[in-house]
Amino acid sequence: MSARLGDLEIAPENLRCAEPADDEIPQLAETIVAAGLLQYPTVRPGRRGEAAWMVLDGRRRLLALRLLKDAGRIDDDHPVPVFVETDRARQAAAVVLTNTAAPVHVADVIAAIGRMLKARLTVGAIARALGYGETEIRRLAALSALPPVALEALKGGRITLRQARLLALLRDGEEQAALARAAMDGHGLPEWRIQEQLGKGRITIRDPRCGLVTPDLYAAEGGRTEADLFGELPPVLLDPDCLNRAWMKRVQPLAARFEAEGLTVLVQPGDAETEAPEEMEQLCYVYGGLSDEGVVVYRETRAHAQAAAEAVEAALSPRDQGGENLIAEEEALAALEALVRARIAQDQAGAGQRLAVLILLRPSLSRGVEVDCFAPVEIMVEEADDDDEAVDVRSVAPVVARSTYSPPQAEAPMPETEGVSHVLHAVRTDTATRGLIRALAGAPSVALTVLITRLFASLAVWPPVCRSEAALALTAVGFAPANGRIIAGLDGVVREQLDEHRRQWEASGLTMIAWVHGLETGDRFELMAGLVALSLDLHEARTGQVRKAARAEAAEIAALCEADISRWWTPDGAYLRAHSRDQLLAMLEAMGVETEAPGWMRKGDLAAWVEDQAAARTWTPACLCWTGGAPEEEAAIEDDPGDVAPGPEGDDSEGDGAGVFEVRPEGETVREAAA
Repeated sequence: MSARLGDLEIAPENLRCAEPADDEIPQLAETIVAAGLLQYPTVRPGRRGEAAWMVLDGRRRLLALRLLKDAGRIDDDHPVPVFVETDRARQAAAVVLTNTAAPVHVADVIAAIGRMLKARLTVGAIARALGYGETEIRRLAALSALPPVALEALKGGRITLRQARLLALLRDGEEQAALARAAMDGHGLPEWRIQEQLGKGRITIRDPRCGLVTPDLYAAEGGRTEADLFGELPPVLLDPDCLNRAWMKRVQPLAARFEAEGLTVLVQPGDAETEAPEEMEQLCYVYGGLSDEGVVVYRETRAHAQAAAEAVEAALSPRDQGGENLIAEEEALAALEALVRARIAQDQAGAGQRLAVLILLRPSLSRGVEVDCFAPVEIMVEEADDDDEAVDVRSVAPVVARSTYSPPQAEAPMPETEGVSHVLHAVRTDTATRGLIRALAGAPSVALTVLITRLFASLAVWPPVCRSEAALALTAVGFAPANGRIIAGLDGVVREQLDEHRRQWEASGLTMIAWVHGLETGDRFELMAGLVALSLDLHEARTGQVRKAARAEAAEIAALCEADISRWWTPDGAYLRAHSRDQLLAMLEAMGVETEAPGWMRKGDLAAWVEDQAAARTWTPACLCWTGGAPEEEAAIEDDPGDVAPGPEGDDSEGDGAGVFEVRPEGETVREAAA
């Protein structure tokens, strides 16, 4: 309700009833003129001999109003909104409490600050009048420029204060009003849409180049930084060229050391990809072909490279208050050099000791640099026919040092062919085959041995034993992703296990069937499981080529083996890069992670953030579970059915599914079981 100013008097039970007006009462009076009363005085009805309304809480506000009356700016009839308290106990509480009225909504405070700014009150004066810190007043003042409908939506609970801050960051007032009106109509506020606009072109301190470039180095190059007023977003680096120069200055001494040794070094500081020459191909570990000694060397170099990476991460992570690395510059350079050398050794060992002649250095937030090694493309020379010149053919896949093991063969009698016609020979072999079929059908353990042997010869031996050289009319095709990427914690483990089985067989000196049949039952089943698993293939190249029948089989297989990919793997950078910004933000929301700050990140930074959060929570998307439903993050953007789905290209972990077998009985054509 409202009461006349002339009907208000300070209650005698007010703890400061007899105190005179302090020096800040004039400032409070000016604030009331500009913004009105944000907190209403608490009053009680007057008793005999008292004024109509006695002020229990609000003495300074009443003194400020009287000062305005003495100045002739208002009179005794001026209406003063008050909160009336009639309960005796609550009246007593009001004397000692700051205010018993309902709290002032932040939207009213924002509107009041806007009026004060229009009245040309300073931020410091507003802060003293309202009891806020100056930083908080600046933040609320930034919100006071929002359209009235946005403040109305905030007060009505249609948007939150965080969402109001998002709106304030948009520069288009009409767009702010349109989004606020949509929220008032019950349609909600599309935060992702705002965050996507705000994140375009922004470079933050989570940029990979900041792994080597500290704030002081960036500033020394003339780089400017923009801090978020609300303190919720990472600082924005406004000068990418300065960031590039600072990163190059730290990497050039490292590159110079390897160039002095005859290596060609390419440096890629920014987003633009630096392509290697056409005659070069990247070195990588190819499963299934290294010799025993080669595998041992590769594993040793891989462990050494991992240790070097951990040393660099530990060296670059400590920072002092000024942002500089605590580690000395020379020591940091030595750690980076050790990492690069370890990575070169690892890649050379994984590619059969092919010599790397070119390395590409890219920025990394955690370890400073990422290293890619390249070697000349292997050239195969075809023999010339007659007088034709020899033809050079570039190899399609990297050539590695394959095993040259020649397995023994069991003794078998040669057929009698002298004087035997082709028809008779075919009849004899057909009849003998049928007899062996009858015998093998009655010996399940031997049939298991033969099946495992055929799978082993097709999937784990190089070169694979072709159909014409095998007794069993069965061929198996292993999962071979188009981009050649192997995920170490998933199919890479299976491939290494099969490599180990192959080496054990070679060391045994037995024929393949004899070795398999001599294995313990548990070992045979383990080998069979690995071979069958590697033959799974649920690859779908396009969104319009969903293999429903194969997916149904995969769902049954996943349920039977209780498949849970999160036990071995969480989304990595290669997988996440195939997703859009909206899909990455949806992943964070599904994890229960705050999406406001990541919403302003560039896609590369956002993907790194999602990777860290997923690893910390051991979380994987629902789309990677064959028994689950459609995930929310995959529905964020509607893909064109005619476009190639990015998933299989960005990550091969979706290829855990039903296998493709080619069965070739005599006289029949090839049949594809998983089609």
